[in-house]
Amino acid sequence: MEVMDKNNRDKLERAKKRVLELKGFYTHLTVYIAVNTFISTMKIVRNMGDGESFNEAFFDFGTFAVWFFWGIGLLFHGLKVFSYNPILGKNWEERQIQKYMDKEKNEAEKYR
Repeated sequence: MEVMDKNNRDKLERAKKRVLELKGFYTHLTVYIAVNTFISTMKIVRNMGDGESFNEAFFDFGTFAVWFFWGIGLLFHGLKVFSYNPILGKNWEERQIQKYMDKEKNEAEKYR
């Protein structure tokens, strides 16, 4: 009975951690959209005030530079939260753990 309670507690802790990670990502995404919309709007308005047309102001790289560079960070945050890692994915971690456990076991058996 105690083992089952421990399993349930472990599952609950993992679920809570996962929910916090998702909440963090969605908060990051919301702030990203809100802040960048404000920055882009202010940049367009300022550029139009300096005599540029809407199209010139809108399609200026500076208008979307923050979107682009912050977006790279947001992309990596999303990849981490949604467990997408094509190079060092979950299977890689498990293989490495097993490899080191086997190595430790072999080292211990040498001296028996």
